[in-house]
Amino acid sequence: MTTLLQTAYNAVEDKKGQDIVVLNMEGISLIADQFIICHANSERQVQAIAREVADKAAENGFDVKRMEGFETGRWVLVDLGDVVVHVFHRDERGYYNLEKLWGDAQMLNMADEQ
Repeated sequence: MTTLLQTAYNAVEDKKGQDIVVLNMEGISLIADQFIICHANSERQVQAIAREVADKAAENGFDVKRMEGFETGRWVLVDLGDVVVHVFHRDERGYYNLEKLWGDAQMLNMADEQ
């Protein structure tokens, strides 16, 4: 059985999300256990990645709690409960710099998770 984290990560990879980072948020944030952060080069690709994450999660029996920012395609947040996926437009990612904001979080190597 594929985990929620692996399902979301694979969806991001399948749609060519760039510079994918997975943060272990357990004990750091009450929002989620893991964050997946990536970016794309256009609003359309940001939307395609977010849509793929939501579709693959639903196909595998996971609930999509909510999706925010889809219309503008600059920063889309896909809330899957234990996993939150942040899909940024390339120009926005550096500005918000979530990796630095959540600097206490350990980065997970998804090759180890498979």
